[in-house]
Amino acid sequence: MSEVALLAPFAGWFGQIDEVPDPVFAGRMMGDGCAVDPIEGELRAPAAGTVIAVPATAHAVTLRLDNGAELLIHIGLETVALGGAGFTALVAAGARVAAGDALIRFDLDAVGEAAKALITPIVVANDGYALRLDAPGRAVRAGETIGWLSGAGAGATGAADGESYSRNVPVAAAHGIHARPAARIAASLRPFAAEVTLAAGGKSANARSTVALLGLGVRADDAVTITGIGGDARGAVDAVAALILAGLGEAAAASPAVRPAPTGQAVTGAPGLAIGQVIQLRAVDLDVPVDGAGVARERQALAEALAAVAAGLGGGSHAAAEIAEAHRALLADPELADAAEREIAAGRSAGHAWRAATRSAADAIRATGDALLMERVADLADLERQVIARLLGHDAPAVPAIAPDTILIAEDLLPSQFLALDRARLAGIVTAAGGPTAHVAILAASAGVPMLVAAGEAVLAIPEGRTVILDADRAALDADPGVGALAAASERLAESRERRARDLAAATAPAATADGARIQVFANLGAAAEVPGAVAAGAEGCGLLRTEFLFLDRDTAPDEAEQRDVYRRIAAALGDRPLIVRTLDIGGDKPVPYLPLAAEENPALGLRGIRLSLARPDLMRTQLRAILSAVPAAQCHVMLPMVVDLAELRAARAMLDEARAALGIAAPVPLGVMIETPAAAMLADQLASEADFLSVGTNDLTQYALASDRGNAAVSAKLDALHPAVLRLIREVGRGAKAHGRWAGVCGGLASDPLAAPILIGLGMTELSATPAAVPALKAAIRRWALADCVALAERACAATAAAEVRAIASEVL
Repeated sequence: MSEVALLAPFAGWFGQIDEVPDPVFAGRMMGDGCAVDPIEGELRAPAAGTVIAVPATAHAVTLRLDNGAELLIHIGLETVALGGAGFTALVAAGARVAAGDALIRFDLDAVGEAAKALITPIVVANDGYALRLDAPGRAVRAGETIGWLSGAGAGATGAADGESYSRNVPVAAAHGIHARPAARIAASLRPFAAEVTLAAGGKSANARSTVALLGLGVRADDAVTITGIGGDARGAVDAVAALILAGLGEAAAASPAVRPAPTGQAVTGAPGLAIGQVIQLRAVDLDVPVDGAGVARERQALAEALAAVAAGLGGGSHAAAEIAEAHRALLADPELADAAEREIAAGRSAGHAWRAATRSAADAIRATGDALLMERVADLADLERQVIARLLGHDAPAVPAIAPDTILIAEDLLPSQFLALDRARLAGIVTAAGGPTAHVAILAASAGVPMLVAAGEAVLAIPEGRTVILDADRAALDADPGVGALAAASERLAESRERRARDLAAATAPAATADGARIQVFANLGAAAEVPGAVAAGAEGCGLLRTEFLFLDRDTAPDEAEQRDVYRRIAAALGDRPLIVRTLDIGGDKPVPYLPLAAEENPALGLRGIRLSLARPDLMRTQLRAILSAVPAAQCHVMLPMVVDLAELRAARAMLDEARAALGIAAPVPLGVMIETPAAAMLADQLASEADFLSVGTNDLTQYALASDRGNAAVSAKLDALHPAVLRLIREVGRGAKAHGRWAGVCGGLASDPLAAPILIGLGMTELSATPAAVPALKAAIRRWALADCVALAERACAATAAAEVRAIASEVL
C-alpha cells in the first residue's frame, strides 16, 4: 500500500503546519505535516497501523501506518509539562489500530487552560513520503478526510533501503548496559526513524528494545558496534554513541553504600541495622487462561492493561522516578510487544501471552550468565505480575499487612511490592536472591530501609515471628541471636538514636567550630508553614526564601498586597531572626502561564532569574515594595538570583533604592547576590565590592560548571557538587568576599550534606542554609572540626581529580 487516506483525528479547525505557533513544528524540523485545533477530547487514529510509542505523559502518540509512514500526533503545545494530568492513554506500544479507533482521551477544558495551545500537530516523522492536504483552512468533523500520504518511503520497505552507517565505541558505564541505560538508549532514538542495532560478542539487538539490549549481556569496557540503516542513520548512530561515551547517565563507580560481602555470603543492598520479627513473603502467580476469547478482544485487553500499569507507575523519590521510567520502557518494549502479539494471534489469552513474552525475555537475560543483568529478571517478573493482576481485575499484586518492626524475608522482592508496604512498620528486608543494584535495593536505600540481598535459600526457612538481627552494614543476618547479641545490637541502635537526639537537643545553640569560629546555620524555606519546624530544628534564620512559590500554579501574578501579607507572616514567625528573601526566580524550568516567553532552545541559558526581573521591571518593583513594607529593616535581606556581573547588580540596586525612597525607608537594606554561574564565581571579588553578601547556589553552579543539564538523565550522574571544579569556584567566592569584608555562604543542596560542611567552611563560607531536617546534624558536624583542619581538608578536596575522590577523602577523615 503506497497511499493512505488521513482522517481528522478529532473535530476542529484543520490547517497547515505553518500555523502552529511553535518554531520546531512550524519550521518542519520534525517533518512535514498539518494541524487540527480540537473541539473535542478524544484523539482517534487517522489511519490504520501499529502504535509505535505512547509517552508516559500520554500527550502524544506515534503510529506506523500500513504503508510504512510514521505519524506523530502531539496533542497541544508544551503539554509534556503537564506530567500526564488530564490525559488517559487508551492504547500502548505494539497495539494494532484501525482508522477511527480511540487512542487518547483528554480533558479538553483542563488541558486547554494549562497548555500553551491546544492546536495539535500531525507530523510525518520519517523520510520518503509525500503529504497532500485536502483544502486546509476549514472546520472538519472527526473521521473526515484531510489528506493523503503516499510514497515508498523508508518505512514501506524497511529502513534498510536507506543509508547505512556504523560506529564502534567502548561502554564506559560501570555496570554495562542494564535496564536504565538500555531505556536511555531506546529513548535517545525516539526522534529518529532509522533502524538501529547494537552488536557485541557475536550477538546483535534492536536498539529500541530494552529487553533485546539486556540480552546482549554488555559489560563495562566491552566494545559495541552501533549500526543504523535509513535516511537519518548517521544522526541516530551518533546520538547513541554520544550517550554511551558519556557513560549512559550512570555513575562511574558503584555506590559506596553497596558493600559486597565475601563470596558465598549475603550482600548489602542498603546499609543500616535493624532488630525485628520475621514475616515470610511467599510469591504466588495468578492463574491465567491459556486460550483467548478472540484476537481483537485479547489484543485490546492487553493494550489497556499495559497502559493502566504504565500510568500507575509513580515517581516520589528520585530513585523511584528513575525506576518507574525504566519500567515504562519495558512496558513499551517492541520485542515484548511482538512476542505477546504472536501468542495472541495464535489464539492465546492476553495474560498467557504476556507471561510467555516476559518469561522468554527473562530466560534470554539469564542465558547471558551476567549476575548483574540477571537482577533485571525481577523487573520483568514485577511487570508480568502487575499486568496480569490488571487483566484479572486486581489493582496490584498483593503484599501482606505487616506488624511494627518487621523484617521481611522473600525469595526476591519486586519494586511494586516494596512501594506497597507500610514502610513505617518495616524494619528491614532480606532476599534469598537479587543483587545490590536491583531496583528494589535502590528503593530501600533511598527510603533508609536496611536490606540484604543474595542471602541464599536458607533464609526462606526462618520461622515467622522469630526475632532476628539484620546488620546490613556488615552484610550479616543473625537468624537466632542470643541474649548477648541482641543486647549489643540494641545498644548500637540506641547509640544511633541518641546521636540524633543529641544533635536535636543541641540544635538551638549557635554553631561554631571546635576552636570557636562562628558559623551561622540557616534554613531554606518555601512557605510560611515551614517556619515553625525550621525554628524547632535550630535554624538561626532563613538563608533562602523561595518567593516563586507565590507565583507558580496560578493564572495571574500575585499583587503587592498578597505578597506583603505572606512575607509579613513569615517574618513574624521567624521572630527577630534574619530573613533573606530571594527575588523572583522563574523562567527556565519554572515557567508561568501569565508570562508568555518566546520558545528557547536552551531555557537554562535563557531569560530567567534576575534577567527576567530586569526585563519585567513592573514585577520587580512590585515585589521589592512588598518585601520592604512587610519585613522589618533590621531583619530584611534581599538576594538576587542568577547574577552574572556588576551591571545586573547595579540595575537591581537602583530599583531597590527607588522602592526604599518611595516607602520612606531610611535604613539601608542589605542586598546580596546568588553565585550560580561560573562567571559570577570568577568575578566574586568585583561583586563583593558592591554586594553586601554572597550566597552560592550549588545546584545551578554545578550544572553550569560541569556542562551537565540536571534535568537530563543521560548526564545526571555527573552532577555532584563536591566535584573539584565546583569547589575551586566556591573557593574564589570565599576569597572575593574576604577581600572586601563581606560574608559568604551556601544555600544550595550541598549545604545540607554534613560531609561537605568542613570543606565549605575551609573554602571561606561562614553561613550554611540547609533543609530544616538537616540543621541538627549539620550543626553537630561543624562543632567537631577546628578551622585549620577545615582549611586543610578543603585544599585536599580542591586538589582531587573527581567528586568520588573528594567524598572518599572526606569520609576517611571523618
